[in-house]
Amino acid sequence: MTTSLLRRSAAGLALAAALTTTAPVLAQDTRAMQAEDLVTMPRVGAPSAMPGGRFALVPVTETDPETFKRTRRYSVIDLQGDNPHVSPIALPDGAASVQMGGDGALYFLKAASSAEDGASAEDRASAPSAMQLHRAVLGEDGKPGPAVQLTRFLNDIDDYKLSADARGVVFVSRLDRRCTDLDCTLDTPSRESSDIGTGRLYRDEDGFVRHWDQWETPGHYNRAFAYELGSAGVSNPVALDGPAGGENALVGDTPTQPFGGTEDIAFSADHADVFFTARKSDAAEPTSTDTDIYRITLGEGATPVNLTDANRAADALPSPSPDGKWLAYAAMARPGYESDRMVIQLRDLATGETRALTQDFDRSFHSLAWTPDSRWIIATAQDVLDSPAFRIDPMTGSVERLDLMPGNEAHLGSIVPLGGGRLLFTRDSIAAPAEVYLSDNWQEARAVTGVATDRIAALDPVLTQRFSFAGAGGDTVWGQITKPTAHDGRLPAILYIHGGPQGSFNDGWSSRWNPRVLASQGYAVISVDFHGSTGYGQAFTDSINRDWGGKPLEDLQKGLAAALEQDSQIDGSRACAMGASYGGYMVNWIAGNWPDRFDCLIQHDGLFDMRMFYYTTEELWFPRWEFGGSYTQARETYERWNPVNHVESWRTPMLVIAGERDFRIPYTQGLASFTALQEQGVEAELLVFPDENHWVLGAGNSLQWHRTVFGWLDRWLKQEPQADSE
Repeated sequence: MTTSLLRRSAAGLALAAALTTTAPVLAQDTRAMQAEDLVTMPRVGAPSAMPGGRFALVPVTETDPETFKRTRRYSVIDLQGDNPHVSPIALPDGAASVQMGGDGALYFLKAASSAEDGASAEDRASAPSAMQLHRAVLGEDGKPGPAVQLTRFLNDIDDYKLSADARGVVFVSRLDRRCTDLDCTLDTPSRESSDIGTGRLYRDEDGFVRHWDQWETPGHYNRAFAYELGSAGVSNPVALDGPAGGENALVGDTPTQPFGGTEDIAFSADHADVFFTARKSDAAEPTSTDTDIYRITLGEGATPVNLTDANRAADALPSPSPDGKWLAYAAMARPGYESDRMVIQLRDLATGETRALTQDFDRSFHSLAWTPDSRWIIATAQDVLDSPAFRIDPMTGSVERLDLMPGNEAHLGSIVPLGGGRLLFTRDSIAAPAEVYLSDNWQEARAVTGVATDRIAALDPVLTQRFSFAGAGGDTVWGQITKPTAHDGRLPAILYIHGGPQGSFNDGWSSRWNPRVLASQGYAVISVDFHGSTGYGQAFTDSINRDWGGKPLEDLQKGLAAALEQDSQIDGSRACAMGASYGGYMVNWIAGNWPDRFDCLIQHDGLFDMRMFYYTTEELWFPRWEFGGSYTQARETYERWNPVNHVESWRTPMLVIAGERDFRIPYTQGLASFTALQEQGVEAELLVFPDENHWVLGAGNSLQWHRTVFGWLDRWLKQEPQADSE
């Protein structure tokens, strides 16, 4: 959907609303959701399934309500018949990264423990303690048998990817580039350290010196090694990045830093080749989005071949077809732009001919998987406020949105095609966290897990309404209102501002910025997908470039007004705005450019000074694209949208939150905004987490975050306005 299709006249655009989650009668034994409920809610992970689709594995993360310690448990689902049966299974303590193998066995990582296999005391003392791969055969009842340790490497296995037939495996570990396998004992020369100090020394050719929340060790990278896999162990290692120092050797990260995973790695159908995504490491790395897909034919002396070298933008998600004929992957077109449209590409593996399969479909795909018969590609993409599944014909490129859920799709993910039109996937929404669903013959799916069902049923329901309005330039802009279903009085308003800025507060569950838990405190939560948001076509996403404080602020102003017009229960005279990352930037921008609208503000990891942000963030391609170049090249644009230039207008009380391990938007930006508030005499609080990054991930820290936020909102909003005396 392009911008021209979105454009309508303001006079002719009526507000549109659609209920997404309703609960017309409040049960007598429910209670309001609290932060503790969010923090300790069970979390379903991505399912995996064996070939043929008989058994599927589902991981669930649980949090102890007393200690906040998180543990994983696992269940096997028997998908045979009309009523899938879920059975908890027992695995050794410490088992991690558990998945189904193509041979019908379970594989998992666990720290080596020679005591379990009857080793002598001497052997136990000398055994490596690194994370190792284990295997347990599943019985006919879906229960795993005794586990066998398959590796005894000197270094940790961080993650792994199995071939479809479980005859090959790729291990991932953070290692010196000179290492040829996972038994490597090499270490980088000590130029990053000193005999007389603790400093790390970096050279300008090293590329990134830090990622997200950790400093780089020069010479160390995410390394991937392919091994042949048998019932007794592994053999014949091949470094996917090629021999060190070789003519075609690749120096860089696989999986890519900081968020890449095993979706970056895939075996060919015959497991003779491996396709993988990598980012080269050099002086230009912090300014480049150029990731490439490589192919390596396994064997002695193997070297990788770059399949996408011609494209200087991002290439990712290599996915070979099960019949061995095709390679599907996703690619952007514009170098330096991390939020460009991801178009699915199809490469003929025999001829090398490649075509853009979804070029004419104006959505950005962020996952893809083949059906077992190679007939379809199943992919997901944001579409307005949902993330549905699409069925793509690899021959014609036709794209069909599947209708797998009644009402709104909300957020679908982790899709596993089982064959015969069967799909296994997770679905979550604002109303409830993820559960696993099964669709037969492409039809409406049914839930096969109920991990959090009872917990959610015990909580007061909420109502989410979608609405649209004429935003900046007359374009259609969408938003959502989430509020408690049963509330007699009027509700103060919370304007939720998403980050990215190319993102969305779509209809999905969040373990951090969760509209349901906030609404349950007695608020109406209003989110607006302003210009720059995803799911509305690439032109709408692009429209925020070099206009950070322009159209988005206008959309937020008009969106708040539209929400108040639509729902008379919302009390617009009591309102606060809150956001993180770009949302935090917008809170700082609002403080100086919409200073009299809100009773309070909450700013988390927000940009305060655009010049200092440019020189201290780690991924420089981001500000260079958003503002048209480096700070020296585009100084006028940076300063036009710089919150620090409007500090003299700040007068709204603000809570500032920052993480000391945040390298994307360093915590000093938060300190600076707190200092500005103090100098202006504005009431303020500062919450700093020494052990958190750009997000708040720790269970205890999350609870403290919510209690602090709720306390700040209650302070400014919970006092009802006094009626005028007669």
